[in-house]
Formats: sequence, structure tokens, C-alpha cells
Amino acid sequence: MSKTPPKNAKDLLALVDKRGLSHVKVGVSDADGVLRGKYMSREKFASSLEKGFSFCDVVLGWDSNDQLYDNTSFTGWHTAYPDAAVRLLPETARDLPLEGDMIFVLGEFAERAEEVCPRGVLRRVLERAAGMGFSVKAATEFEFFLFEETPHSIREKEYRNLRPMTPGFFGYSVLRSGVHSEFYADLLKLCADMRMPVEGLHTETGPGVLEAAIEVSDALEAADRGALFKTMTKILAQRRGLMATFMAKWSNDWPGQSGHLHMSLQSKDGGSVFFDEKKPGSMSDAMRWFIGGQQALMPELLAMVTPTVNGYSRLIPGFWAPTDATWGVENRTCALRVIEGGPKSQRVEYRVAAADINPYVALAAAIGSGLWGVENKIEPDAPISGNSYTQKHPAKRALPRTLGEAAARLAKSKPAKELFGEPFVEHWAATREWEQREFNKAITDWELARYFEII
Repeated sequence: MSKTPPKNAKDLLALVDKRGLSHVKVGVSDADGVLRGKYMSREKFASSLEKGFSFCDVVLGWDSNDQLYDNTSFTGWHTAYPDAAVRLLPETARDLPLEGDMIFVLGEFAERAEEVCPRGVLRRVLERAAGMGFSVKAATEFEFFLFEETPHSIREKEYRNLRPMTPGFFGYSVLRSGVHSEFYADLLKLCADMRMPVEGLHTETGPGVLEAAIEVSDALEAADRGALFKTMTKILAQRRGLMATFMAKWSNDWPGQSGHLHMSLQSKDGGSVFFDEKKPGSMSDAMRWFIGGQQALMPELLAMVTPTVNGYSRLIPGFWAPTDATWGVENRTCALRVIEGGPKSQRVEYRVAAADINPYVALAAAIGSGLWGVENKIEPDAPISGNSYTQKHPAKRALPRTLGEAAARLAKSKPAKELFGEPFVEHWAATREWEQREFNKAITDWELARYFEII
């Protein structure tokens, strides 16, 4: 099944029976992009393929630490956490090579819960694109650090003095990848077997850091691949005595970890909507407007793309992450990078995103804002040449500096409510405001060292 998923529920169930599986593994994405799921008996799975199943809606009402939001209207103690409807998606079925003949199937929330479902919001954005006569191709790429640690050891060490898989700076290292070729090979094979093939895998700059670029696909499939890649990389690493982290920035000593998003529009006949060799940068009018929309709305939608408190420590000058909503042609100091190419490769890279994204929500923001730009023919600023970090940009292009500020901007955004629905915007902004408040309760090592004795 690695290359071709079942065509429908009937074919999937036949495969389950052929393998003699008593259970099938299913999962859904929570707000933070964490896959939550369970093993489902063959009988229950068959019924769920036909009628859907019920999953406690607390999955949409708690944070990554399973702490309950106190500020959301969709669910909470006031609703008593009822079940929410979930539909299973046969086209997402994949082998789980690390679990023998086991099959994994993604689901998405349905009925009222669909309004706040991460996968659902991306699907609605793509339906908008289809209504405009476009299909969307996308790809994700992730940087992640590997440590010679376990879930127990990192806690026992209180996340200090961790041992990276390799030491020092050494980007694109043939030496490092050769020494650890078994892990590289295992990861590449796992991704190929799970239908999320990796186009490129290499060391990045920093101790034990790798970057993986996943092959392009339809945008919804690209988000599925992104969510699965993060989870399965962590599983493989832990089974090999390692730990992988996708934090935006785990140490001030090293650059942050990107989760860049690549995207392009295609017409109904499969041609490129973005490519026009007669225009500057080979950019069609539609591509220019798409970037104009992304640039204009980035400050308002940043909470959807930089969803953690930690993510804002990455957005500082000189560390390969943007600080303003800027764009340029082949310019890696900008938030948006136009990549020139022929009809098959002309695209925009949404570089503000980090590895801690929820791929569904981040792609919804990136694509939705671009479509809004095309609809409204939004002209971008002049492209940036040279180092964007050293140049002065209009105040309206400044990005929020904290998650709380970003959440407040999102909550007030009229374009966001029009693109993603008011229920989603209200819910997502509330979850990010909660995340900021949870951080504000913490006493950091920096505060102790600075104030404990002297103040």
C-alpha cells in the first residue's frame, strides 16, 4: 500500500481483512498539530468507515500538555466535553512499517466541530481555491535536532546539558551523514513506505540538526504528510535511542528550526498560474497579487503560523528568520521568497514558518492570504534586494513580537474571519491567548539568575 492508497472504504476494509488485522490505528490532529488517536477494533473500524465515529471533543479543548482551555466557547466545562463527530478518510490510509502489518488512517472532525478542526480549515481554503479555478500544490520542509537522550533522561536533566547526536556546526556534512547513515536510511525508507517521500535530507548548521524536504503534492496531502512526518520521525528516533525535537528554538546558542512552506497555484488544465516568463522574476500577475495578499495579512495571521511562545524567540535579525512581512526574489532574508523556475517549479516559499507549526493551520494561513490577494488584486511592496535585516520597512509590515500580541491581532482580523470562519478564528485566537498566559505563569532561569540575589 506504500505507493497507492485504497480507492475507497470498501477496498480499505478488504485490505484490513486480507492482513487479518484485529485492530486499525486511527488519529486526528489537535490544535497544536499533535496527532491524537487510538487502536480501533475491526468491527468498530468498519462501522466508522460508513458512519463516522465519536471522539471526545476535549481534543479540541486542551493544549499540548493536556491542560484544559478556560477561555473557549466551543468546548469546556460549560459544555461538559461531549463527543464530537469524526469522519475517517480512506484516502489517507498508510502502512505503519514500525508496527508490522498495522494500518494507520487519518480522520477529521465533522458537523459542528468541523468549524474549528485544523484539517477542516485547510480543506475549506482549498475549496475556495477550487471555486476560483485553482488547485494548490504544496510541500513542507522541517529542521529538527536529534539528541542522544530519552523522554526520561531529558526530564531528569531538566532539559539542561543535553547531548546532541553530533557536535558543532557542520551544515551539509557528508561526514556526519556517513557516520549516521543507518538512521538516515531508516528515516528515508520509513517516509517512502508511508507515502511521504523525502526529496532531500541533510545536516543543517548546528549540533545534531537535520533538514528534510518532503516531495510536493496536493496541498491537503502535503499537510497530512507534514503532520505524519513530525510524529513518525519522533517515533523512529526514540526507537533508535534518540530524541527529535521540532521546537522553533531550543537554545539561544543556535539558529531556530524552520518549517518552510512551498506553494503554487495550478489552473484547471494543470498549467502554472504563477509562471510568466515575460514578467520580472517570471511572476505572473496572479503570483504578484498572491504575494501581495500574503504580505498584507501576515502580521494579522501570524498566530496561525507561529503558534507557540517559543516561536517568537526565533524571529530575530541574523538567524535566518524574518522580522517583517517582506518579500524578495531568491532572497532568504525575507519572509516570502520567490523561487524562479519554469512552469513546474515557479513557487513562493513562506519562510516565516518554523518547525513547530500545525501544518494544516499554517498552510491554511499561507494559502488563504494569497488567495485573498488574488481576489482583491493586492499589490505587494517593491521586492527587497540585499539584506532585509539591515533595511527599514514600513511600520505596517512589522510582525507581532509575542504570541499574545499575535493572538489579539488575529482575533480582530476581518479578512481572517472571512477566510477561515468566525468560529475558527475565535477558537484559535483563544487557544493562543491561553498559551501566552500559561507562559506568563512561569518563572524562568533567566529571572532567577537576574533577580534572586541582586534585586
